[in-house]
Amino acid sequence: MLAAGQLVSAAGKPNILLVLVDDMGWGDLNINVPATCADGSVQPPAISTPSLAQMAKQGVQLRRHYTAAPVCAPARASLFGGTHQGHSEVIRNNSFDAALENSHTLASVLREAGYATALIGKWGIGGGMESGGTPATAAAWPTRRGFDYFFGYNNHLAGHRHYAKEESNADPETGMNAVWDGDKLITPALDTCYSTDLFTARGKKWITDHVKTQPDKPFFLALTLIAPHARLAIPSTSYPAGGGLNGGLQWLGTPGKMINTATGTWDSYIYPQYQHNAEWKEYAARRFGSNAQRAVTTAQRHATMITRVDDAMGDLMQLLKDLNIDKNIFVVFTSDNGPHNEPGAVWGFKNHPAPAQNPAFFRSYGPMDGIKRDLWEGGLRVPCLVYAPGYIKQNYNTDFPSQFHDWMATFADLAGMPKPMRCDGVSLLPTLQGNDAAQKDGVVYAEYAFGGGMAHYQDYAENKRGRSRGEQQAIVFRAEDGRYLKAIRTNIKSASDDFEVYDVAADSHESTNIADQFPGIQEKLKATVLYTRRAYDYTRDPAAGRRNNSCGGFRHYDMTLVPANTPGATQPGLAMRRVSTTCPWVPEFDTLPGAAQAATGTVANPAAEELPAGSITEYKGYINVPADGNHWHFYLTLSDVPGSKAYIKMHNFQLVDADFNYKPGTTVNESAAINTDEAIAGRTGKKGIPLKAGKHAVTITVVQGPSAPGSLKLEWNRGPQGGTQTPVCDIPAEAYCHGGGEK
Repeated sequence: MLAAGQLVSAAGKPNILLVLVDDMGWGDLNINVPATCADGSVQPPAISTPSLAQMAKQGVQLRRHYTAAPVCAPARASLFGGTHQGHSEVIRNNSFDAALENSHTLASVLREAGYATALIGKWGIGGGMESGGTPATAAAWPTRRGFDYFFGYNNHLAGHRHYAKEESNADPETGMNAVWDGDKLITPALDTCYSTDLFTARGKKWITDHVKTQPDKPFFLALTLIAPHARLAIPSTSYPAGGGLNGGLQWLGTPGKMINTATGTWDSYIYPQYQHNAEWKEYAARRFGSNAQRAVTTAQRHATMITRVDDAMGDLMQLLKDLNIDKNIFVVFTSDNGPHNEPGAVWGFKNHPAPAQNPAFFRSYGPMDGIKRDLWEGGLRVPCLVYAPGYIKQNYNTDFPSQFHDWMATFADLAGMPKPMRCDGVSLLPTLQGNDAAQKDGVVYAEYAFGGGMAHYQDYAENKRGRSRGEQQAIVFRAEDGRYLKAIRTNIKSASDDFEVYDVAADSHESTNIADQFPGIQEKLKATVLYTRRAYDYTRDPAAGRRNNSCGGFRHYDMTLVPANTPGATQPGLAMRRVSTTCPWVPEFDTLPGAAQAATGTVANPAAEELPAGSITEYKGYINVPADGNHWHFYLTLSDVPGSKAYIKMHNFQLVDADFNYKPGTTVNESAAINTDEAIAGRTGKKGIPLKAGKHAVTITVVQGPSAPGSLKLEWNRGPQGGTQTPVCDIPAEAYCHGGGEK
C-alpha cells in the first residue's frame, strides 16, 4: 500500500515555504530590468532587491513562469487547487471571495504526506459574502481546505488594506478589516501593523515554534503577502537591523504592540535611497513631462513596498540558517499576476495619498507588453525564484514554460507522493535540477474575460496600445522545431476566431504574428484548446453568500462540439495497466512507484472486469461517440468498498471526478456540482459535454479499496438534441478501442 509519506522518510522531505506576493511585475525584480525601453529611451531605474537577487544566485530563476490568470482570485484558486482556469469550477474572471472547490489543495496533499500546514497572509477564496466571510460563514475557510493553521485576511477587499486597523473598513460582516488568528478576530490589537511586517513576523514565529516543537515533522507554509497591491501604502518605520531568529521583524503578541515595527506614524516611511533621487527626477522629466512629480511620488512608494518585501525575504532566509534548516528547505517566491495600475480600494486620507501605481516608471512589465488583466506576457508572466540547496541547481536560469498548477505536482514529487490525476501540472524538479531534456512538457493555458482596453504606454508595441481585452484565451505549444510558441486570441466573439501566434523568446513584445508560417495551425489550435478545457454549469447558490459578483464563467466556445481524434488503425478494447498498491487520491498513473513494472493487458470492457482489492488500474484508449451532441452525459458507479475512487479524463480535460468527495456505491456524472459548495441543486449536471461523433481519447483510473475487490459501471446518454434525448445506458464494449496513434 502506498500510504501517506511512504516514498520518502520524514527526514528526507524538505520543508516547503511558498511566498506569494500580490501584483509584483516581472520587471520589478531588479535582475530583470531591461537594458533600454522599447522606444529607445533611457533605461528605467531599478528597484533595490538584493535579497531576491541573492536567492536567484543560490537557486533557480524560472524566467518563463506564468500565473493561471491575470488577476488575484482565479490565479490563487488555480495555484492552491492545482488546476488551470479551464478546469476551475467556481473561481473564474473576477469572482472574488467565492469558495475554492472542496477538493485536493496544495495543503491537503502535503498534509496527507505528513506535513504540518499553515497559511499566513491573504486568502480571498474562502467563500461567504463578498467583503466578508468568517470561520462560521466561509465554506472554504483555509482550515477546511487542508491548512492546520490560518492567520490573515479571508476577505479579499480587507486584504487591500495594508494597515488593518487604521484604514477604512471593507468588511460589513465584522465591522472592521478582519485579520484572523485561527478563529479569533484580532484587528483591534493591530495598531500600526504594516501588512508585510505583520505577516512576515507571524510567519517567522510559526516556523520557529514548529521547528522547536516538532523538529521531525516537515512543514508547508504559504506566506501570502499583499504588497505591492492596491493603495501604495508604505511602512511606518525602517526595517529592524539584523534578521532571523534574534533580529529583523519579531512577533511580540502584545495588543497594541503585536510586532516590533508597530511604531511611528502609519504610512510614512520611504527608503532613503528613493528620497530626493536626482536621477529619478531627471528620468521622470524626460519620460513623463508635466506628470513627472506624480510619477516620482508613486515610484517612491511602489519601490518602498517592494524593497520591504525584499527585506522580509532576507529576514526569512536568515531565520532558516539560524534554525539550521536552510539545507532542508524548498522556497518558492512568485507573484499572483502582472503589475497593476490601480489606486486600490482606499482613496486616501489627509496626508496619506493614494495615487495609482504607474507600471511604466520602472517598466514593471519588463521587456513585454501587458499588465494585470491582460493575457499578454506582461500580465501573465511573473517573477519566480526557487531556493533549495541539495534539491536543485544553483545560479541557473531556465526558460522552460511553467504555470501555477505545476506546484502541486512538484510539491507532491518532493513529498514522495504521486500527483493527483485532477492536477493539471507536471513536476518541475527535472528542469530545476538543470535537466531540461528529462522535463515533461506541461500545460500552459489561460482564459479570462474583462472589459475595456489596454494601456497606451509608449514602450508597448503598436498592436497593444489601447487594444480591446474582452474574452481572452492563450495557450503555449511546442513547434516541430522545438520552440515553445504562444497562441492568443482576444475580444473573442466566436469559437471560429483565429489565434495569433508569437515566438515570445525572440519577440517579447508579441508584435509579429507568425501564425501564417504554420499551415493548418488554426484548426489544430482550436481543437487543442477544446481538448484542454471544458465548460461547466456556472451556477451558484445565492444563499451561499454571493452578493456583488456573478459567476462570470461563460465563454463563446463553451458549447462548441469537441472534435474527435483521428487515430490510425485501432484494436478493440482498452489498454490496461495495474499495480498492487493504493493511494490517498486518484493518482496520475505514470507518477506511481512501480508504474514501469505494472501488469499490462487489454480489456474488452472495463465494466466487465473485477478490480483486485488494494489495486490501482488505468484503462486507456478511445470511446467511439456514435453521434454529434451538445450534451453528452457520462455516469460512473463504483462498488461500495471503502477507499474506492476514480477519475476520468477525456482528451486532456476533466470528465468525471469520483475522487475527493466520492462515496463508494453512488453514481456521479460530469457535473461541476460535485466539488462545489455554491452550486444550485437541480440546476447543475444539465449542460453535459459537447462532442462530435467519432473516437475520443479517454483515460480511466480506479483506486480499488483494500478490503475487497470490486467493479465499475460506466453509462452514458445524449442530452436534449432536437427536443429528444437518449436513455441512460451502459457504454457498450464495441465503443472502446485503443492503439492506432494520432495522425
